[in-house]
Amino acid sequence: MQSPWLVFLDEIGARFEEGPARIVHFGDERAEVASAASGTVLVPLTHTGLIRAEGEDTAVFLHNLLSNDVKKLPLHGAQFTSFNSAKGRMLANLTLWRDNSSYLLQLSTDLLATTHKKLSMFVMRSKVRLSDATDDFALIGVAGADAAAALDAAGLTLPPEVLTVSQGTVQAVRIDADRIVLIVPVAQAANVWQKLSLRGAKPAGTAAWRWLDIQAGVPQITAATQDEFVAQMLNFELLGGVNFQKGCYPGQEIVARTQYLGKLKKRMYLAHLDVVDAPLPGSDLFAPEFGEQSCGKLLSVAPAPQSGFDALAVLQIASFEGGQVHLGTPDGPLLTFGTLPYVVN
Repeated sequence: MQSPWLVFLDEIGARFEEGPARIVHFGDERAEVASAASGTVLVPLTHTGLIRAEGEDTAVFLHNLLSNDVKKLPLHGAQFTSFNSAKGRMLANLTLWRDNSSYLLQLSTDLLATTHKKLSMFVMRSKVRLSDATDDFALIGVAGADAAAALDAAGLTLPPEVLTVSQGTVQAVRIDADRIVLIVPVAQAANVWQKLSLRGAKPAGTAAWRWLDIQAGVPQITAATQDEFVAQMLNFELLGGVNFQKGCYPGQEIVARTQYLGKLKKRMYLAHLDVVDAPLPGSDLFAPEFGEQSCGKLLSVAPAPQSGFDALAVLQIASFEGGQVHLGTPDGPLLTFGTLPYVVN
């Protein structure tokens, strides 16, 4: 039986691309991005899913596996964190918060099944239960200057600060100043969406939310970019996604060594590509100083509001400083770099 949330989205004109990523749009991705750039939008976050972790050992279990300090996470707090390979490469990045006595982990839908399986392998005798909670909730993104007013119209409370959570039947996680993720029980999702739309928020799809992530410099690991990057290459420590004082977790030695002993050679940058066809995440980048050898990869891509595509690109710092970075081949389309909203050292 199909989820009533997905049925509702179909009724209001949403269209899904084939594949496990569950990418959705409302007919014109570029126009939807333009709406996100200039106004307030409602986005079905179907490209992300939820893992629920519960049981009396859950905080310690997650703390020992993830890059951030789960033990100190308060009930009304949220955090960016990651699950890494033993070599320190990011297998999934997550937004994590508490749901009363349990924890919810939001991540890319196309990584959910494998991440759930890998985490489950560590449970052993711990008093922890992991479950896929994606179909229990509708994840709705609200973004724009009128996001707070839209929440008020729906009878919901805006979390007071970035990375805080308002608890209740409907939870709200504040991702940044003007973006909120709502976690709505499926049975209430259509009603909440309609109330939010009363403030004039326009429906928008996955591309709009990805574009907002790109402008905010927030990475999203997907199947195309899994197991490629150490946290610092994605500026993840600058976003508070790594705690360097906590104990061991998979990949911790590599992440810590990169921070304190090594010289970081790659960083993530905001870029624009003036091309017609959408570049694919994971596409190689080239620069003159590296010749035929790739100097980096695209991480996330979304249509720009007017033309071309905006992206987060992970590449050699030297190549960024050189300013001549090409997509696909050493003489491919040239990247134009923008400025992220935080300082990249």
